[in-house]
Amino acid sequence: MRDRTRQMWRGGQYLLIGLPAAMATMVVLPLLAIGVLTTAFGGLGLVVFPPMMMGLRRWAEWHRRRAAALLGVSLPPRRTSLAKGIRARWKQVLDRESRRDLLWALQHVAIGLPAGLLALFCVGTTVATLVGAPLWWLFPEGDPLRLLLSMPVRSWESAFAMGGAQIALTGALAWWALPRVSRFHARHCMTALEPSVEDQLTERVDELTESRAGVLDAHGAELRRIERDLHDGTQARLVSIAMRLGVAREALDDDTGTVAALLKEAHEGTEEAMTELRDVIRTMYPPILADRGLEGAIAAVAARAGVTTEVELGPLGRLPAAVEAAAYFIVAESLTNAAKHSGATRALVRLSRHDDRLLVEVTDDGIGGVDESRGTGIVGIRRRAAALDGTVLVQSPAGGPTAITVELPCAS
Repeated sequence: MRDRTRQMWRGGQYLLIGLPAAMATMVVLPLLAIGVLTTAFGGLGLVVFPPMMMGLRRWAEWHRRRAAALLGVSLPPRRTSLAKGIRARWKQVLDRESRRDLLWALQHVAIGLPAGLLALFCVGTTVATLVGAPLWWLFPEGDPLRLLLSMPVRSWESAFAMGGAQIALTGALAWWALPRVSRFHARHCMTALEPSVEDQLTERVDELTESRAGVLDAHGAELRRIERDLHDGTQARLVSIAMRLGVAREALDDDTGTVAALLKEAHEGTEEAMTELRDVIRTMYPPILADRGLEGAIAAVAARAGVTTEVELGPLGRLPAAVEAAAYFIVAESLTNAAKHSGATRALVRLSRHDDRLLVEVTDDGIGGVDESRGTGIVGIRRRAAALDGTVLVQSPAGGPTAITVELPCAS
């Protein structure tokens, strides 16, 4: 009983506050339309509209918190501050959140007005009856107080009887309807402002894409740092040791025996270590990428390929280091395959960027018939692309030609 009374009271409060709020929201929507139209007048809307949309979001967020409090649930807050810069602000106000805010505004008007009027009727009728019934005698004879479906009140008995009945009926309506209607309104408010399952998946993919871009940038920077440290530090020290060992070998006589043999082994071991270290450095992050960029590195690979290679490069813009390295190795491996296995005489390398995807295409005029199970290098290409969530398409019919198309995400 007490809980039900508390629910009725809270529901009535919620709906009564929602009534003027819904009326105010009716004014907000035309103002937003005016804000858009002012874009044509000196570009005023470019500056005015984003703050207006963010004001709508704050308004919707206030209602969302009210709905959550009524339903007794907790919700994470949404971002209600504007980004810096006009372009960033427009990107922010044209996202899915803003579309949900607009749909919520329409729904809030459609549901909030009748729901608020119901609460106002229950409260207003009860208060008016409590005040008016004892004062029935003040009404003129020709226009008496009317209660219960406009029945006239002409005596104290009818005033108390009809007034009590009207209060009881209105109270029963409020008892039954206000908690249900308020919870219905609150649930719809939260549903309108919460992302759908599809939107949640899309937003999660966007977050993962952004975080992956950050990881790729960090990974590329770390690769460049390790390559620089190995090249300038470890490799330089090994070269110095090898030179000194070489000088020591030349300074010794041929009959020094064991010492000469040990120096020879140390010298040869040091040179082998340097060779292996250079291979590791090239595998991690080719120095030519740091020196000449992706365009220059691809041109160098094509120049020393075993087949005549034509290179076509579109505007690539800034690419993450990991993507540059993957593209370099994919082209190098593809041209090596063409020279060793296909019998090709000509090859074409084409790199282009489409939004956030880097397209790498390598074609040759060889005999085709690529069999990935025989270790032709395609498996390595697929692994490099898969590590970056890329895709690989190999078209190699018997008799040729062979076309390898790789798409790599390159958003940063």
